[in-house]
Amino acid sequence: MPRLRTTLFLSCLLLAAPVVAQERVIPTENVRLDYAQVLGVEPVYQTLRATRTEQRCDEVPASKAEAPAQGAKEEGRWSRMVSSVRGWFGGDEEPAQTPPVTLPAVKVNCRIVPIEREFQRPIAYDVDYIYKGVKYRSRLAEDPGNRLRIRISVVPYVAPVQPTASGP
Repeated sequence: MPRLRTTLFLSCLLLAAPVVAQERVIPTENVRLDYAQVLGVEPVYQTLRATRTEQRCDEVPASKAEAPAQGAKEEGRWSRMVSSVRGWFGGDEEPAQTPPVTLPAVKVNCRIVPIEREFQRPIAYDVDYIYKGVKYRSRLAEDPGNRLRIRISVVPYVAPVQPTASGP
């Protein structure tokens, strides 16, 4: 018995609701190509930064205090070496004169420094153009020149279907 009631209830609902079969027609798009006059082109740049390291050397004058101290130290070594050699051979002869050690008057100071470079490259173009008296602006990947090929599409406007309320 409960099954019979359910079936009767569903049958009544189906008969009470009016079935409206609506077909929706989608209009086709009408397309053609034409040319627009370009008014102006502005490149859009991307800024890239790169850092690399480089060795920089500066010449700094050697201080006066360093030169004699180092010279005396070098001379002391030579004289000691010559004395020890002279002692081995037992010579009383005067050894040959050693040339004086000359120190550079300039000291080289080197360091590693970071060098930053900045690059700019165009990534797009903002194009202002006019077609049939109306101005437009688009961002394009390339500079179009003085004429821009455009696509014109015309489709009729179809209002959305309003759901109908079925009443008694």
